[in-house]
Amino acid sequence: MRAVGLRCLCGGAAFEKVFEYTAAPQGENRFPQVGRGGYYRQIKRCRVCGHCLSVHEMDLDGLYGGVYVDSVYGPDGLRKAFERIVALPPAKSDNAGRVARVRDFAARYWGGRRAAGSLLDIGSGLAVFTHAMKAHGWRAVALDPDPRAAAHASRTAGVEAVCARFPDHCIRGQFDLVTFNKVLEHAEDPAAMLAASRRLVSAQGFLYVEVPDGETAAEQGSGREEFFIEHHHIFSAASLAILVRSSGFRLLEMERLREPSTKYTLRAFCAPPQEVHA
Repeated sequence: MRAVGLRCLCGGAAFEKVFEYTAAPQGENRFPQVGRGGYYRQIKRCRVCGHCLSVHEMDLDGLYGGVYVDSVYGPDGLRKAFERIVALPPAKSDNAGRVARVRDFAARYWGGRRAAGSLLDIGSGLAVFTHAMKAHGWRAVALDPDPRAAAHASRTAGVEAVCARFPDHCIRGQFDLVTFNKVLEHAEDPAAMLAASRRLVSAQGFLYVEVPDGETAAEQGSGREEFFIEHHHIFSAASLAILVRSSGFRLLEMERLREPSTKYTLRAFCAPPQEVHA
């Protein structure tokens, strides 16, 4: 196991074992390269900030270049999942709540001077968020490393799409809003990813982040999807705040919630480091 030299986002090196898995938990996505030589992993929690890490030696390389879409959605599954989510009533839709929260924050942040702007959604997946934001007047750009997801964003969601792995690909220009919706937990180095987005946020813009809430989820047991294998990181409120600040942003607001899907989530709104907002 790669526990030797393990370091938390906060810099801590003292961990406690929270959960142990000798087989994939019920409901976890099955990826073809995972478990070929046996399935074993642990969830370890930082004793300093409460951040959780998924520790194992199974191969997740290349997961988001195609395997993830195949395993989670299957053939033609992107469109079907998109249509299902778009058709949900607002009270049952995680995405509707996300869109409402972001639009409300934007109105307050800009003091009612504007209602929309440009946004870049990194790791756009089904593109339901960019689709909805475009309907509210935003210029929405969806970025995803899987060519099928990018094509889906363009054809089905009707938004601008870029097929690229962030931050390897150089995105030009700046945006009024950059979003990471349930993305940073999938990155081995979320701090580097978040820091790379600083240059993309305009001086008057802001950043929106959603990650799994490991503190609340852990109270419900090891079978929670927040701890599934594709998540390298499962956050605490403290570790998310540390991540934001260490990546060069100012944390403006944070909240925890249980979404209609039953996911436990932490949301954060952040601003560039310069004190430019009146």
